[in-house]
Parts: sequence; structure tokens; C-alpha cells
Amino acid sequence: MQFKGRTVAAFVLLTMAVSVMLTLVVSDRQVAMESGKTAGAASSESTGQDGLTTKEEDKLDAVMELIEQKYYKEVDRSKVVDGAITGMMEALDDPYSVYMEKETAQHFSESIEGSFSGIGAEVALQDGKVTVVSPIKDSPADKAGVLAKDVLLSVNGDSLEGLALNDAVAKIRGPKGTKVKLIIARAGVTEPIHLVLVRDDIDYETVYSNLRSDGVGVIEIRQFSLNTGERFLEELDRLEKQGMKGLVIDVRNNPGGVLPVVVSVAQPFVPQGKPIVLIEDRTGEKEQTLSKGTGKKYPVAVLMNKGSASASEVLAGALKEAGGAVLVGENSFGKGTVQVSYDKATGDGSLVKMTIAKWLTPLGNWVHEKGLAPDVEVLPPDYYTVARLSKSKTLEPDTLGEDVRSLQIMLDGLGYKVDRKDGYFSAVTAESVKQFQKKASLTVTGKVDVQTAEKIEEALVAQIRDEKNDAQLNKAVEVVKEKTK
Repeated sequence: MQFKGRTVAAFVLLTMAVSVMLTLVVSDRQVAMESGKTAGAASSESTGQDGLTTKEEDKLDAVMELIEQKYYKEVDRSKVVDGAITGMMEALDDPYSVYMEKETAQHFSESIEGSFSGIGAEVALQDGKVTVVSPIKDSPADKAGVLAKDVLLSVNGDSLEGLALNDAVAKIRGPKGTKVKLIIARAGVTEPIHLVLVRDDIDYETVYSNLRSDGVGVIEIRQFSLNTGERFLEELDRLEKQGMKGLVIDVRNNPGGVLPVVVSVAQPFVPQGKPIVLIEDRTGEKEQTLSKGTGKKYPVAVLMNKGSASASEVLAGALKEAGGAVLVGENSFGKGTVQVSYDKATGDGSLVKMTIAKWLTPLGNWVHEKGLAPDVEVLPPDYYTVARLSKSKTLEPDTLGEDVRSLQIMLDGLGYKVDRKDGYFSAVTAESVKQFQKKASLTVTGKVDVQTAEKIEEALVAQIRDEKNDAQLNKAVEVVKEKTK
């Protein structure tokens, strides 16, 4: 399905299309178009064996017969078969190769077309843990403070330990307006973080742009869906006609998307004949995707962070190595593989998404599990990544804990005086709380109850969303402006 203009999508939030959703995916048909090979051909190269041997079939039949005849209760054959296929994919030890039953497969297909359901974050199974790849901007996950690399421990009191990714995702999905309680582990935070999110429908667009008064254009790409290439070119043309002098492409917290789409976005910036991306198959053979573009005379910066994954990294690598762009921000996520979704082979609406190749930058670099390093590093202030307050109890002077530490970081970010950020509720912290309460027209107690906690978080979110406080974006604009002189 192709969309023009805004894409209105339902987020009932942490994106339910699982790790496969937006992680450099191509369909069977697109693989054939891009590589000249059929989808089936890739599955049996170098093995000399198509499908199961007679011995393997006999083994599986024997196990199924044992289950049906000897297991202590009746079983659903379809569930057993689905479990067997899930086990085959898990045996690959690849977080991006998964089996999706019919319902999950439908969510996946919708996500590629530009509509989504979930809590607004993509997740993958890494080292057996449900890990956030990236929160979607302005989603409930983003607003609640979920970050890339966060590990989801439980949902509504149910542990996610040992669950298949599809099962974990199913626990997070739910109707609009309902609450989901998450417990999260985060590197650098000693205690688990407790968050409550409200699932919601949101107006979702993949491309946003504006031309600043200084002549620098900013185009934000939130993911690479089927309509993103068309939308990006529309916005780029509009900014150029308005006299844009330089461009910042913002792919922070963009988890990736469809390979041909990111190629179409990169093409205008890479001179004709230069490679945009290299695809390396299991034999080590590399195929280049060459640009048909002309390049741009104005300077370009790509703004990225640790939530910039896969297709976002393809774009950043291509524009840096073949288009002369500057990378600004943080080290990217590090996902250097390509997946294909096989939805016709199963015949029942289910889907297998499997890694079929590596992708490399134009200079042959593989970013997998290490990411792209920025040319100009700009780390966000600590209040951008601080854990939200649990609001489980009133915070009082002379107490100690992670909530107090978060409170101190928030107060400091809002410009209030703090003498420490170690989680001890000091007299200086209490005085700053009183000053905030007075300014917010709250009862002045020096203690942080639910109402005060919510107001502090609201003020912090407003500050974060104020573009003038966006140090990473401001630095990227400065880099571009320097090159226009």
C-alpha cells in the first residue's frame, strides 16, 4: 500500500512488529528485484539439500507421534508445529531471524506499510533478553522515558524471562486507553525502573521538515516505511525551492526500515556511479548498489544516536563515505544484517523473517554490534536519559534511593541547585524542591509526592522538547553553517 502526505497510524504502544519490524527488511519480491535471485534460491545454496532428508522427516514424525499418543493430555497440533518452527529459528542464534504466527505476521505487514500497533518502541531478543532497539519519537514509550538498550524484565507483573519474542510482544499489546506496567533494567542504574504507560492512538508521520531562519534545513526521518522515500523527496524539494543553504538529516531513534527505501533517500546525495551500500551473501560475494544521483553542492550532516539502527546506519554510512556528509551525535546502534520476510512458503498467513546477508558501507565496513562512530560527538545531558520517578511513595529528606537520584538529576536539568546526585535526599535537594513547588503553585513541603513528581517530569519533558535546548541538533546545525561560509 502506498501513502501520500501524512500517514495516520495506530500505536497501542512498544512496537508489536517485534525485532523484524523495521530492521532493514526486504520482501521476497524485492530481493529478486535487487539481486536477480529468487527467494527460494538463496535458501539452498552450497548445501546440496532442499528440505528435510527422509531420516529427518522420520525423526520429526516420531516425535509428533509420541506427543499425540503419549503426552498426558490432548494437544493442539498447530501449536506444536508453530513451536517447532520457532525452535528452528531460535537455533540460528540470531535475534533478527524469527517465526511469526498469523496475527503477528499481520502486524509486521502493517508496520512495513506505515501503520503500527504497540507502545512505540522496537524490541529485539538479545542474549535471551527483550531489549529495546529504539523508542519511536512522541510515542508513549518515548514520553515515559524508555531508551535504546533498555531491557524489559516484566509486563504487568508477568516476567519476560525465557519467553519467545512473539510471546513477550503479545503481553505488551493491548487496546487504546489501557495501562501497561513495565519493569526495566538499564545499564548504569542499580535498581529496576518502574514505568506505567497508557496505550494510545497517535497521528504518525515518518518525515518531518523545517527551514530555519539561518537557511539550514532539518529533515527528521523517524523510520523507513514504504512511503518514506516519496515523502523525503517531497520535503527535500520543498526546502531546496525555499533556498536552503545546508541540510541536517535527523535519524535519532530511527530503528530502520525497508532497504530500497533507504537507497532512494540516499541517492540524491551520492554522485552517480558511487556505491550506496554493499550486500554480502553467505559465500562472501558482494553486490554493490550504485547511485544514480548527482550529489549535492550544499553541506549535509547526519544526526544520529544509539537508537539509530540498521537502515539509519546504511544512510549515515553512505552519506559519510560516498557523499561527504558529517556524522554528528552518538555512536549508532550497530545492526549490519539484512532480513527477508517469507510469507508465501508457509501457506497459512504465518511468516518467517530470516537474515540472508550482511550489509557493508561503501568502503566495506561492517557496523554490526559496534555501530558507526560520529565525526563530531555530542552526548545528551544526563537528564535526557534519567529514569522516571516511580511515584510509589513520597520522597522525603534524609532518605536514599534511585528515585532520589533521578529527582536530583531532574532538578539540576531544570536549573535548580543540587549539591549531589548520589541519591541521598539532602537539605539542598529539599530546598530546591520547595522552590519548584512554589513556582509551580503547589503546596510547599520540600517533599515529593505524586503531584510534585508529575509536575517535575512535565517541566523536564517540556524542556527536552524545546528545540533550543537540543544540544545535538544545535551542534549539527553549527557544523553545517560552518561549511556554508
